[in-house]
Amino acid sequence: MKNLFLPLFLFISTLTFAQDSIAEQNQTPDKRDITQNELSIGALNLVAFGAIDLTYERILDKNSSWAIEAFIQALNKDREAVDDAFYKDFSLTGKYKYFFSDKYARGFYVHGFGMLSSGEYDSYVYDSNDGYGSYEYQDYTDFALGFGVGGKFVSTGGFFLDLGAGIGRNLFTEKSPTIVGQFNVNLGFRF
Repeated sequence: MKNLFLPLFLFISTLTFAQDSIAEQNQTPDKRDITQNELSIGALNLVAFGAIDLTYERILDKNSSWAIEAFIQALNKDREAVDDAFYKDFSLTGKYKYFFSDKYARGFYVHGFGMLSSGEYDSYVYDSNDGYGSYEYQDYTDFALGFGVGGKFVSTGGFFLDLGAGIGRNLFTEKSPTIVGQFNVNLGFRF
């Protein structure tokens, strides 16, 4: 009986391990670990400021991606109190993100960006004759370079939350704001 018990035990345990390895091979990986495209909307900008902020992101490898972001100020600045939040009415931003996590394009990241923006900027003009000044509104178009940090949290189904902040500097004209900022709370889907 003892002689039969040991070979039977080895045979059953071999079958059990074989089934586990076959089951692991048949499992499909999570969508968040194999897909390379993402679409998202800037939820904070939409709700708080009435701005449409859409982003397309392409994952290059597990640690890097590039993105293009389009921003359109949809509210009328004369009737809404949002003019101090955004001087820009329109912008196109290109970003390169580098992720520090071992996971596939998610977790903590740093990014560099280039932003082409246009809008209306108020500048203070001092009059030396009477000692007073006034604000003048001028249309501008300028290009900024900057960098930022953030974090991306992706569910197994592909939905994600991307939190980020960045700061940059406009380069070409005095009619634009010197410093540009980005604060993103993006909700999206990886496909």
